[in-house]
Amino acid sequence: MATLRVPDIVPSPAEDCKTLKKAFQGWGTDEKAILKVLGRRNASQRKNIRETFQQLYNKSLIDELVSELSGDFRKAVILWTYDPPERDARLVNEALKSRKKGIREFQVIVEIACASFPHHLVAVRKVYFSLFDCSLEEDISSNVSLPIQKVSSLN
Repeated sequence: MATLRVPDIVPSPAEDCKTLKKAFQGWGTDEKAILKVLGRRNASQRKNIRETFQQLYNKSLIDELVSELSGDFRKAVILWTYDPPERDARLVNEALKSRKKGIREFQVIVEIACASFPHHLVAVRKVYFSLFDCSLEEDISSNVSLPIQKVSSLN
């Protein structure tokens, strides 16, 4: 398994945006360039890149990634590009809206709830409400079947 390293001198968000824009142009998409930029930046740097991309090109970086990439690679890159609380809120919503409503579909919710710091969970709840106009708790109670609710209510 390869390790991605953050460069000693991190390019400016504008330079990263130019690299990404160039990766989107022409026949095909330069996936290696996308990974080189987004894979070697931390969450705050990726947020700055998203904001700068919007300012420079009047386009959403997420929308560009959706149109240029496909399959599991697209899903992974897009989730990586979101802020962690937004990513987790979207993952929870996807699990809740899944046609299947079994234990397997809710594993992501359990993982987020158990492996996150309290301040991260508060951020996820705030982002969830802003994205989906519903509290996370309300969505869970309205989308989780009774047997699973009974299991989750055991303290």
